[in-house]
Amino acid sequence: MARNRIASGVVMVPCVLLGSAFLSTAFWGDTAAGNRSLAIAIGVLLLLSGLLALALQGDPTNPVTKTDESERSP
Repeated sequence: MARNRIASGVVMVPCVLLGSAFLSTAFWGDTAAGNRSLAIAIGVLLLLSGLLALALQGDPTNPVTKTDESERSP
């Protein structure tokens, strides 16, 4: 089964945004002092998973759908 580039983008964008939000909260938020290490761990995991989804996108030269050349329009 080939990887879908659109699905990779749908996974990548929220993971990178949420990971950045967790890391920002851990570094600049005063209220996260008790859970700072947890926020850093979650932020790093989300950021890495988003970047991994970006790196593992499908090959554009190998499309998932192929045209059927036997069908011809009249």
